[in-house]
Amino acid sequence: MSADTMFARDETVPAPFERHAAPEKKWVRAFAAYRDTSNTRAIYELALTTVLFVSAWLLSLWLIKTSVWLGLASTPVPAALLVRMFAIQHDCGHNSLYSSRALNDWIGRALGVVTFTPYDYWKHAHAIHHAGSGNLDKRGLGDITTLTVDEYLERGPMARALYRLYRHPITLFVVGPAYMFILQHRLPIGVMTRGKMPWLSTQFTNIAIIVCSLALMWLVGWQDFLLLQIPVVALAASFGVWLFYVQHQFEETHWARKETWNRENAALYGSSYYDLPRPFMWLTANIGIHHVHHVSASVPFFRLPEIVRDYPELKTIGRLSFKDSLRCIPLTLWDDTHKEMISFRALNRRKLIEA
Repeated sequence: MSADTMFARDETVPAPFERHAAPEKKWVRAFAAYRDTSNTRAIYELALTTVLFVSAWLLSLWLIKTSVWLGLASTPVPAALLVRMFAIQHDCGHNSLYSSRALNDWIGRALGVVTFTPYDYWKHAHAIHHAGSGNLDKRGLGDITTLTVDEYLERGPMARALYRLYRHPITLFVVGPAYMFILQHRLPIGVMTRGKMPWLSTQFTNIAIIVCSLALMWLVGWQDFLLLQIPVVALAASFGVWLFYVQHQFEETHWARKETWNRENAALYGSSYYDLPRPFMWLTANIGIHHVHHVSASVPFFRLPEIVRDYPELKTIGRLSFKDSLRCIPLTLWDDTHKEMISFRALNRRKLIEA
């Protein structure tokens, strides 16, 4: 099959889009042409990312030994590459990177040691996220907690205060990510409900992290190791949670009750197209093309740009520039009446108008 044939646009696919229109199963069929992966390309992407991450980590280590402040200032570079490694692990979790399911899983488990993420536990939680994304009646594991306006107003003062604390930017993007990746992932009690594998994966990941960390402490010194590794993991966690946040927590996202919810509608309109500059798209393994990913998670990350190239109308769905994404930070509540995310301040204004 020629490239022209493989990537030819299906003229039966409707355009332009209508926001929150009836589900179009044709999009699932259209994206099926892009599911074929390439083991050679996957190996190249993983090898390149690994070499760059190790090089950046060693450079930061050298800088720390020369000047602590200069070394700390350089940590965003290995942290950004760690985000890319997590994104590659993410594709392994969808069995979309390599042609072999077993290879996807074992590569994913190995990467989990580097990203501080127990692979089988995360894979289970992320599958739940995909299965119920945008469904107001299936919120929970794998999601950022989001209340509707009515649910928030029905809560008492203490519960409201706790939700406000949880949704504060410092909690969401600084304290929370570091806690989750450094501490919570070590012993995710209460969520191991799918056999022994997630639990065993978590413990083996912990053991591997301890062994690798002790070996590196012996090689480079425990103080320099901790001074470098903790900021790198914490920064990468913050970057990653930020990406996940803007992928679903934008003003015109889509939520529905189970009676009217359908998977493709929620995937296409409840996920954003984070239109970042090309270098940042590369660093994040194209995960910003999130609406396409949610419609068809089997498409490998390096083929996502082909889809928005061949179907440019997809660029108009849920598009966010970096500047647009900053406006998503105050959005904290889903207004089920007006079908939009709103801020606490907007809710207070509405209450004053109605009073």
